Amino acid sequence: MIRIRPYKASDADTILSWCQDEKAFYQWTAGILGNYPITQNEFSFVESLMPFTAFDENGIVGFFTLRNPDGSLDELRFGFVIVDLQRRGKGCGKAMLRSGLKFVFEIYGAKKASLGVFENNLPAYHCYKAVGFSDVVPDTIEKYCVMGEEWKCRELMMENEKWKVIGGMTE
Repeated sequence: MIRIRPYKASDADTILSWCQDEKAFYQWTAGILGNYPITQNEFSFVESLMPFTAFDENGIVGFFTLRNPDGSLDELRFGFVIVDLQRRGKGCGKAMLRSGLKFVFEIYGAKKASLGVFENNLPAYHCYKAVGFSDVVPDTIEKYCVMGEEWKCRELMMENEKWKVIGGMTE
């Protein structure tokens, strides 16, 4: 069973070990945390957000942050979502996100949850869709120059009303 808890600085080495190449690092961070590879000290930036560690009986399986982009708790935005390389494709990411969404909607009472994912990160995109996030067509597409390429970001959202219908669903 996947559960979440507040992030601890002692989790950093494990979490950072999951990003073993430059492309994966930038898909995860968009360069916001710095240049590849980053140090534990640079990663400490996440402590200024609402960071969470996902775990099960075998240890740490994932990590994500939440932030409130407009300063209110009407919207909480997921960021820096990552799952242990050995646990990907086994439902851990979905279970972690569902726990995060439960927190967003049932603890904080947010009206919506949002996140962005690069178009070239299809496994993450499909995970978010499987949990119940819907595509949003923004006025402008967020773009980043990464490794000499232009990467476009897809915007996804889930409203509290949808969570009320699908929350707690299992696969």
